Amino acid sequence: MADEDRRGTNHTGPESTRERNLETAIDSYAHKREAREDARLAGESKSGRARSGIEKLMTRTLYGALYAVIVLACLWFGKIPTAALFAAMAWLCCSEFFRIARMMGRMPNEVIGLAAAVVFPILPLLPDAWTPFWLSLLVLAAGVWYVWTLPASIGDVALTVFGPVYTGYLMSSVVMIRMLEPPVPGTSLGSFLLVFGVIASIWMSDAAAYFVGSRFGRHKMVPKISPNKTWEGFAGGLVGSVFVWLLMAVLQVPGVNLWLAIVGGLCVGIVSVIGDLFESRLKRAAGVKDSGNFIPGHGGMLDRSDSILFGCMTAYLILKLGGFS
Repeated sequence: MADEDRRGTNHTGPESTRERNLETAIDSYAHKREAREDARLAGESKSGRARSGIEKLMTRTLYGALYAVIVLACLWFGKIPTAALFAAMAWLCCSEFFRIARMMGRMPNEVIGLAAAVVFPILPLLPDAWTPFWLSLLVLAAGVWYVWTLPASIGDVALTVFGPVYTGYLMSSVVMIRMLEPPVPGTSLGSFLLVFGVIASIWMSDAAAYFVGSRFGRHKMVPKISPNKTWEGFAGGLVGSVFVWLLMAVLQVPGVNLWLAIVGGLCVGIVSVIGDLFESRLKRAAGVKDSGNFIPGHGGMLDRSDSILFGCMTAYLILKLGGFS
């Protein structure tokens, strides 16, 4: 009888072990399947990450192309559509700048600042005296507001004036370039090609810097302000900017010679990066990734225009020194 019990126990033991192992395997498989399902729903699976990356790229490309088409269409149709578009862009950029300032604990006067920002790109259509008049009026209005608003600080006054100058006045350089007359006789097509070439050089600089930096970037440029920028990308951006300016010289855009193309391409390429870093430092100080969400896939209008603000004003000054009037 004892032998039979021992045989029954020996017979039952391995079966119990196999059953427990099977149950453990089933539970493990179920847990892994649930984890994969949770990751899929959260978009963390490999296929989910790939799909998300493709969707972001398509969104960025689509809205970037739409933005470029609108800008180029207004540039093509002349100075008035150009002024109208960039006045609207200046308003958006200044609004986002004031948003960043508020996040940093400041209290600029948005009514005064936004009104000034939207007018600056329209002033090139008026006689030259209107620009210093409007700038003086801006400073005086900010001063009166400061006197009558006790909670306001002198820093708030400075930001109220700086915001529209940074966004609106610098943005007006695009309209001023569209209205430039070359030192040699040209056509309206030449004026369009000039302003298009300047903006295209900034876009090309951004694109070249991104692709070269992503592929070959090793040495960080200013990691405390923009961790992804590298000196290799910076060099690639300069090459892209100079290439577009040289292309304008080759296509014989009126007034653009070889030396002007080299100087213009280098200076615009360098200063447009400074414009990008300037806005990056503002965002880092405020603790935000983007200035806004106006353009899906690109962030805010200020994110899209930071290089243009500095780059186009630099181009305008160089073109004036090069003989344009």
